[in-house]
Amino acid sequence: MNILFDSRDPADKSPFGVLRAGELCRLRIRIPLDCGAYRVILTGVGPDVYFFPDGQEGPYGVFRAETTFSAPGLFFYHFHIWDKNGDYDLFRAGSGTNIGLGDTWQLSVLPADWSVPESFRGAVYYQIFPDRFAKAGDCDLAEKLGPYIVQPFDEFRPVTRDASDFAGGNLRGIEAKLDYLAGLGTEVVYLNPIFYAASNHRYDTADYGRIDPMLGTEADFVSLCGAIHARGMKLVLDGVFSHTGKNSVYFDALGVFGGGAVSKGPESPYYKWYNFIHFPDKYEAWWGIESLPNINETEPSYREYILGEDGIVAKWLRLGADGFRLDVADELPDVFIAELRERVRAVKPEAVVIGEVWEDASSKEAYGQRRRYFTGGELDGVINFPFRKAILAFASGADGGEALRETVLTLAENYPAPALDCTMLILGNHDTERIGTLLPDRNARRTAAFLQFTLPGSPTVYYGDEAGLCGGKDPWNRLPFPWGREDTELQALYRELAALRKAHPALRTGDIRFLSSEDGVLRFARTGGGETVECRVDRATGSFEVRRT
Repeated sequence: MNILFDSRDPADKSPFGVLRAGELCRLRIRIPLDCGAYRVILTGVGPDVYFFPDGQEGPYGVFRAETTFSAPGLFFYHFHIWDKNGDYDLFRAGSGTNIGLGDTWQLSVLPADWSVPESFRGAVYYQIFPDRFAKAGDCDLAEKLGPYIVQPFDEFRPVTRDASDFAGGNLRGIEAKLDYLAGLGTEVVYLNPIFYAASNHRYDTADYGRIDPMLGTEADFVSLCGAIHARGMKLVLDGVFSHTGKNSVYFDALGVFGGGAVSKGPESPYYKWYNFIHFPDKYEAWWGIESLPNINETEPSYREYILGEDGIVAKWLRLGADGFRLDVADELPDVFIAELRERVRAVKPEAVVIGEVWEDASSKEAYGQRRRYFTGGELDGVINFPFRKAILAFASGADGGEALRETVLTLAENYPAPALDCTMLILGNHDTERIGTLLPDRNARRTAAFLQFTLPGSPTVYYGDEAGLCGGKDPWNRLPFPWGREDTELQALYRELAALRKAHPALRTGDIRFLSSEDGVLRFARTGGGETVECRVDRATGSFEVRRT
């Protein structure tokens, strides 16, 4: 017989999952009577938690405890159990019902006042790579940083590996297609970087305070935000704050900008923004890429420039943005992210901050430090790469459903429920192969799309996926949207899935319970918003069903 404790069972731990500072937590553990358990202590959570005996259930003795946590933090706890002879640590209990020696659980405790913007919970996103979505009118090339190649939008094919080839997509093109996005069920438009830069991806920022002229003007941005808001949608921008381009107003390695650039040495107002190993030619760079010098985010002048009352973050929020997705959040200090979120909330209380994190963000370690994305109240959500991996495995037949179930329940337990609702649940993006390339079988693709729209999170459609656009790794995953050549059947599928989500509040913010997985047929239930819905998908046929129960 086993010691019984299941952290996912509300009879053993209540409430489920993450706690808030000061919130009461009730615990139960059941130990076989023939073990002769006399004392049970839970350790690893600060002061030890002592259990008291509470009768028996069949052949098990029941022990219970209540506790609270006064401060936020991430804990890994286990049980110490003594028998009546005083023998110590005969058993150490862990997650699940089959408790073995050395098992542990994870528990996150949040700040008591942590919250997310309700309008973003479970919202449908549409991600746009601005150069490749749509073009309206001519592009301003007068100040284009070179070298560059511009091809006709409808004929574009990648011809370089240095991201210097452009299709000419722009902000006015996006605005012209907003009725299309609204018809898909889009609630949030997420744009890859739009600030002045040399490359087509624009992750090499040249000026945070300026729209890339090739994309349009500040007036075009304000117009786009107004048109998005008029349709009841929101706009999230990509914030790239861990590095800049070396060809930038701040670094100016090529001498394009002049002024107070780093090339002037210690007298430059930007000199301390960077970490020089040997001035001016050797410096810390993002992943060693010389064209992307790293930023020292703890430098007060940089933080004031980005996060100050009238800084970059405040500027774009006031002009109409509704939040930021933080590029490579692992490489931003906790104090910087926390200060950024504070500024975002001060300027626009209902704006969102999402971090690019590829792993389980609740316990992520980066550069030798345990990150505090949730326990420090830093982020509203992250990019849900773990769900992506699990969905692809199930849809392709590599997983029968157990791995998907475990991944989903693990994050449901480790993430605050509102943060899980705010995770951007992707199947592909600008850094991955297209879903149509990874899952060429149409039924597998339908299965993946169904799970993207019915599992917890915010389904995030990468532009063109719904139109049948395929492509391998960069740059082929960034081809122009195939206007006039769309897969209309796929588009209809995405509209249907978004409509299902809109019709059922449980799919937006409900909890999840798995019912069965047999022969590639997965069934689970979502409960919330005053309803329970049962979801069923058959990966062999791509057929699915959502019904209230």
